[in-house]
Amino acid sequence: MVMLAVAGLLVAASGSSGAAPPPDWRYTMVAFSNTSDRDMDVYESGDGTGFQLVQRSAFRPPSGLVRDPSIFRHTDGMYYVTYTTADGANIGFARSSDRLNWTYLESWPVPFCCAFMPGTGDGTGSASPPGFSGSAGFKDGPSLSPFVTKAWAPEWFVDGDRVNVILSLSTGGGFVPYLMTALEPSLRLWSLPVPLDGIGADHIDTTVVKVGSTYHAFTKNETRKVIEHAVAPSVTGPYSFVPPGNWGSLVEGPAVVQLPNGAWRMYLDAYTEGKYLYSDSTDGMRTWSPVEELPGLSGTVRHLGVMRLPA
Repeated sequence: MVMLAVAGLLVAASGSSGAAPPPDWRYTMVAFSNTSDRDMDVYESGDGTGFQLVQRSAFRPPSGLVRDPSIFRHTDGMYYVTYTTADGANIGFARSSDRLNWTYLESWPVPFCCAFMPGTGDGTGSASPPGFSGSAGFKDGPSLSPFVTKAWAPEWFVDGDRVNVILSLSTGGGFVPYLMTALEPSLRLWSLPVPLDGIGADHIDTTVVKVGSTYHAFTKNETRKVIEHAVAPSVTGPYSFVPPGNWGSLVEGPAVVQLPNGAWRMYLDAYTEGKYLYSDSTDGMRTWSPVEELPGLSGTVRHLGVMRLPA
């Protein structure tokens, strides 16, 4: 009996000396739906594939829409979303302690500050003197208007201790990605927008992921209706385009997150087909798998945001 007990202790000690098991993860998805772009629904998953609804209509802003939501957890322990209001040059903010009950914070007006913002022309505006239609300017050239008319698809991007929002701005022409940085911890004061150098006009729905020392931007080319991939040594660039995955056309709203096995996953809104797709990379975003439909939610969610945290 004693020998059996000692042997059991030895086996237990041997088993406990191995490598620690990998952490469990919780993936939170926020999205508007095909039925309502005034309500944000919240879903949850343990693997980034099978999502279950945890709160329908978790948040409705007092006015405007709640399209293209993006979520992150701040150092104060609270969850924050930012979203497209579709109300001129404003983006919305809300906060929650539990991801289920949300409090509206504000609709932030992107400042009318940026005469001759680079890259906001889409080629349809006029570079002629006043009296001619259009204010977009030349393609990839400076805007001829100082007024930001649209601010869409804001995305959180946390880089070290800096909290940023990447958003798509237009002054009357094509959208261009810009970055604003929070100037204090409450996220109520923001820097002036800075362009992501190298991406240029007619790009929307830009999201950035940092892998090692490289910044990867995924952005929708509005002319060709495809997702492009660019890399840079800094979040603001200069970005250089690299070969994208075979994600097809008529897709938008890329959201990128790391899976439990270390691979990277991109979610894509195939908006004309009423489907949601995903594609994975197991080699550091050099190559990507063929797209597949997201089970259960394809045809329901639109332009989602995903956050990964330890369970």
